[in-house]
Amino acid sequence: MAAHERGLMGYLLRLTRDREDARDLFQETWLRAYKGYPRLDSGRELRPWLFRIATNLYRNWARDRHRRWRKIAAAQQRAQADARTSHAGHEPIAAVMLAFAKLPRRQAQALALRRVAGLDYSTIAATLACSPQTARATVYQAMRKLREAW
Repeated sequence: MAAHERGLMGYLLRLTRDREDARDLFQETWLRAYKGYPRLDSGRELRPWLFRIATNLYRNWARDRHRRWRKIAAAQQRAQADARTSHAGHEPIAAVMLAFAKLPRRQAQALALRRVAGLDYSTIAATLACSPQTARATVYQAMRKLREAW
């Protein structure tokens, strides 16, 4: 658990943008992993499996919690207002945060897995159920959109 705690929590925190929700999903991920571990194939890697559980939990959470999206929209509006009124040194950070919040969900997930959790493309592919090439392209597209916003 300790080996995967930081990456998994960072990933969930980036996706949910809320520490308490991320903690809840993190704990639920470990609970499901504990229950499902006996059924895990011996040839399957643990890390992508854990991130897959977390990703599925996040998808369910996002679908079931429409009120959370209203919070994100309000946070985007605050970030835009902050970007206009912030000091010069903080404007780029606010712009990147705003651009990340506007990314499509799959691109945000892939980028968070790559940059926050530090996963390689094959692990991202296993987590998001796609090919490594698709994972690489998804991260590239997300980075391109962030650069354009910068």
